[in-house]
Parts: sequence; C-alpha cells; structure tokens
Amino acid sequence: MTVEPQSLIEYPCDFPIKVMGRTQAGFAQTILEIVQAHAPDFDASTVQMKSSKGGKYLSVTCTIRATSREQLDGLYRTLCDHPMVVMAL
Repeated sequence: MTVEPQSLIEYPCDFPIKVMGRTQAGFAQTILEIVQAHAPDFDASTVQMKSSKGGKYLSVTCTIRATSREQLDGLYRTLCDHPMVVMAL
C-alpha cells in the first residue's frame, strides 16, 4: 500500500508563479492566457513583470488563488511545455 505524501501547502492559498522567457512580442499575453485557463479567477492587474539586466529575458510573476495540487501541477505542466517558456518557478 502506498501512502500519498502530505502536502506542505494548505489549500486554498495565494500562490506566486514566476515564469521566465526570452523578451518577445506576445510572451506576457501568452502567459496570462495560460494562467487564466487554469485559474479563472486570476486577477491580471496583479501581474508583475521584470526585464533581465541586458533585456534579453522577461519574468512574469502571477499570484493565483491555488485550490489544489492538481491545479498547480496542470498549470506548471502547461507552462513548461510551452515553447516560449524557459523556466517556471
């Protein structure tokens, strides 16, 4: 019998997700669309964006109201599979 590991996160909770990619047209909008598909109540006005020192990369931080591990797993999977995304934390 396998026992599921206890989650260190208590749901629901506010959960920040930082997504990094190359600075390019449509990157931030694409990230927002992916996040909203997984967290429909996400408030896009709370997004924070920051360019790298040389301007080559852009980070987009979205804080969602996470409701389950399945929701977060699905969101990270979709983000990491997207060709514009270099890294999601």
